[in-house]
Amino acid sequence: MSTTRRDEAEELLARTPLVDGHNDLPWALRDLALSGQISEKSTPGDPVVTASVVDLTTRQPALQTDLVRAREGRLGMQFWSVWVPCRLAGDAAVTAVLEQVELVHHLAARYPDHLRLATTADEAERAFADGRIASLIGAEGGHSINGSLGVLRALRRLGVRYMTLTHNENTPWADSATDEPVHGGLTDFGREVVREMNRIGMLVDLSHVAPSTMRDALDTTSRPVVFSHSSCRAVADHPRNAPDDVLERLAGNGGVLMVTFVPQFVSAAHAAWDARLKEAMHEAGESHNDLEARHRFQAGWPEPAPRVTLDDVVAHVEHAREVAGVDHIGLGGDYDGVTALPEGMGDVSCYPDLFAALLDRGWSEDDCAKLAGRNALRVLRDNDD
Repeated sequence: MSTTRRDEAEELLARTPLVDGHNDLPWALRDLALSGQISEKSTPGDPVVTASVVDLTTRQPALQTDLVRAREGRLGMQFWSVWVPCRLAGDAAVTAVLEQVELVHHLAARYPDHLRLATTADEAERAFADGRIASLIGAEGGHSINGSLGVLRALRRLGVRYMTLTHNENTPWADSATDEPVHGGLTDFGREVVREMNRIGMLVDLSHVAPSTMRDALDTTSRPVVFSHSSCRAVADHPRNAPDDVLERLAGNGGVLMVTFVPQFVSAAHAAWDARLKEAMHEAGESHNDLEARHRFQAGWPEPAPRVTLDDVVAHVEHAREVAGVDHIGLGGDYDGVTALPEGMGDVSCYPDLFAALLDRGWSEDDCAKLAGRNALRVLRDNDD
């Protein structure tokens, strides 16, 4: 790839904020403490203390995200995920999500020359104009509210701007893409959650949910939705991806699909490999939905993962542009939420290479700007009031 194209991409991203829909750095910092990869002074039970031990202004090889590489990648605005694993349920899930929200607030306070909390599109744009990475918060997994609209409202008051209705398992009110369906989409309470999210200005995030839940949410919502980190099922047949009939509805809704870089979601061969991994885990009595168990099992599984490249990501971006329209696409890398990434997209410094590839394929700068962040900012603004 020519240096000239990378330079063009960097110049574009200096003018137009790159908005990434999903980054799992907050939980990755907890994992570093638990794995013993950082100082013994850290306290795994206190994520803020843990985060204080890691200096994000230097390169962190154990992470896919640090502030050095974020600057190299021209990251302009980031939705930091306050993910809660499905193994944490009830009050434990609420505790964990509150701890993760506090961690994001702490990171912004610790690195004021780099990060600034933002809760609206205007605040995010001002932060970008001031040379800061606008830091927004997204809750991943509807189980984190423990069936309480009061907790949902409290998260919104703390600055959380989206909630993913499910994670890898169903909630009592919504079906997940990677669990056995029990509700047929959203329950009555699930539709109430969507309406309340509309009322308080929290984006409805349809990543991780079953297609039936996607359709029910689109039938219910009065505001544009977001897929914070999903790709296209027609390109890679993985249940986490959005089918074409749903993508076609984004134009009418005004929402945006933020294409992710997760290998099993972007490569058809990797999706098939992941399905075989799931079957092998099931035969061994292990749960593929448990990410920690999956990583352990995969480490000892003899079948190597297929090769995945930046071109696989490009295929999803172009398919989404064709089906949903150029006004309804964005990016959600899922950095630090996966153990491996496509070749050429290995960490947060790589965004300009993706845009260089699109420019090489004849994308206009205007269309690249829409993909980079203009569309995501519009959806955020449409949910602001």
